[in-house]
Amino acid sequence: MRVVPSIVLALAVLASGSPARAEERRPPETRQEIKLSFAPVVARATPAVVNIYATRTESRRRNPLFDDPFFRQFFGDGAQLPRDRVQRSLGSGAIVDGQGYVVTNNHVVEGMTEVRVALADKREYEAKIVLVDKRTDLAVLKIGDGKERFPWLPFADSDAVQVGDLVLAVGNPFGVGQTVTSGIVSALARTQVGVGDFQSFIQTDAPINPGNSGGALVDLDGKLVGINTAIFSQTGGSVGIGFAIPARMVQVVVSSARAGSKTVTRPWFGADLQPVTPEIAETLGLKHPGGALVATVAEGSPAARGGVEPGDLITAVDGRPVDDVEGFSFRFATQPVGGSATVTVQRQGRPRDFSVALAAAPETPAREQQTLAGDSPFSGVEVANLSPAVAEEMSLPQSMKGVVVMATQSGSVAERLGFQRGDVVRAVNDARVSNVRDLARVASRRSAYWKVTIERDGETVTSVF
Repeated sequence: MRVVPSIVLALAVLASGSPARAEERRPPETRQEIKLSFAPVVARATPAVVNIYATRTESRRRNPLFDDPFFRQFFGDGAQLPRDRVQRSLGSGAIVDGQGYVVTNNHVVEGMTEVRVALADKREYEAKIVLVDKRTDLAVLKIGDGKERFPWLPFADSDAVQVGDLVLAVGNPFGVGQTVTSGIVSALARTQVGVGDFQSFIQTDAPINPGNSGGALVDLDGKLVGINTAIFSQTGGSVGIGFAIPARMVQVVVSSARAGSKTVTRPWFGADLQPVTPEIAETLGLKHPGGALVATVAEGSPAARGGVEPGDLITAVDGRPVDDVEGFSFRFATQPVGGSATVTVQRQGRPRDFSVALAAAPETPAREQQTLAGDSPFSGVEVANLSPAVAEEMSLPQSMKGVVVMATQSGSVAERLGFQRGDVVRAVNDARVSNVRDLARVASRRSAYWKVTIERDGETVTSVF
């Protein structure tokens, strides 16, 4: 089986804004209750769920010989040459603000130059991409002129969702038109899905298929509890295992877009964490593995200033349990910047609470991001200086310093030689590389051969080109 990123998946989750009472969660007890309909919920939710059509036109270079009239006498005007190629993406989205803010998956609109949004009532709008956040696979669009009001879905408290809750998925599977499916919440806090950096997905068996990406998963109160982003499948179609980004994370991204930011600023903890294995759990005297173990703490970081130390086992954030490293990352990343959070740890067998400031990671040293060119193995590689902010963005250890590969240009020398996002350049021709200027200077020299040392996934690799 494989996890399929939903280039066209949509989960709409509408959940109650306050924790549901126990008496509200029960199976139907009579024949009359079994005959009850989801129609009232559907009527409230579907006007705020949209279809998204995105396109990108890739121009193909015309042979300059066709500009010569003599050449065209014999070979025509080039009309038979391959024309510009148009790539299309189909997805869904949810309006989360009456002024026309639409949230969808980043992979639905990534790299697209034209995005159109179609409402359930057949109205269509050209959309502006306001913010994209690759780390969560979310994007925020804007439709309308700010004066027109749109139907919208209120956010639910996704932390109050329980396994077994009924949910509805609304989207545009396979482009057939708006479709509603029903199911239950199958699991919570799913990790290892392979989509995004903050993995704590809501799993549902409500059927979702290509085209549903970015759609809404709603509860029976008509509130959005999640945005669909992926399915687990052998065929690419629904087998009853779908994943939605919880509303709590969606709210963070939408709030940044409303504030006019082009990026999402998240709080910096400043410590490297590791999972708790059965062996570590036995060493710590735990009945079962759980929590996130602090491996190292960056000097001067919020974690260090708050009193967190290596060897501490993080078990909760603001009273909400932390089951693993991914769970902590999700809990901390959904906190607003400013103020503080209470981090509960187990130290020497006893629980202790620490107040940790919710501050953004500093960009020190400055990233000095640039794309290198010239006759070297680094031609076409985009690099930056490592800082706490860049390390956080790249999901690298906080202790790492030096120059990191941010991206490689398609078809470039660097891409062909195998440089990857996240590689840290340590040395070139035995000369130590400490910052971007060092690397740019060394890469600009002529050399009969190139000896390059990088660090990748904790291992040091040296190659000669």
